[in-house]
Formats: sequence, structure tokens, C-alpha cells
Amino acid sequence: LASTENGDVLRQLHYRISRLEGVLRLNGMITESGGKIFASNGKTADFDGTVEKCKEAGGSIATPRNPGENDAILHFVKHFNTYAYLGIKQSLIPGRFQPLKGAQLSYTNWYSNEPSGQGEE
Repeated sequence: LASTENGDVLRQLHYRISRLEGVLRLNGMITESGGKIFASNGKTADFDGTVEKCKEAGGSIATPRNPGENDAILHFVKHFNTYAYLGIKQSLIPGRFQPLKGAQLSYTNWYSNEPSGQGEE
């Protein structure tokens, strides 16, 4: 009996989550790539505010690791007609960038003659 009730609860939760995801997708608020969900509230914020909102939501600011993830982020840029902050920062060497948590960037998709550190990367 208990396992049947647990199964019913899980099915109800799955159904509700699917409906919520559908509504968010229709409003352009979420997209997915490689099992990761990318989300935006569509509001303008500064970099530190963006990092904080991502933490509050239980996630982290996006750092694309492949073309699919880059396209997921680009979805928001196009949908909201704005720029997007990424989880990378300029290193101590001008024109070189690294993830916020250190290490090396495993994927880049810079414009020609970039990165320059001038904000148009």
C-alpha cells in the first residue's frame, strides 16, 4: 500500500513539474541542453545581482561548456533582445578569461579578434 501511495505521489509531482516547465517554456523563461535547465526571469540586472539571483534559485550563472549550452544561453539573448552575463571573468592576463570558479575554459565561441577584454567578446 505504501509503495502504491508513493508511486501516486511521484506521478502527481512529475505531472505538476511537467506542466510548470511547459508554461515556463511557452514564456521563454527556460530552455534545456544536455539535461541541464537554463532559466531567466528576463529582467535586467548587474553581474553581481545576476550571480546572486542564480544562487538564490539553487543554481549558478551559466558557463557554456559546448555549442548546445551556448545555444541555450543564446535563446535568452534573442528572446529578450539583450545580452547575457556568463560565469567567466577576465584573468590577471588582459584578454584571457577563466570560469568564476577558476580552472580553464573548456569551450569558447569568441567573435573574431576576441577576447579583447573590452566587453564585445
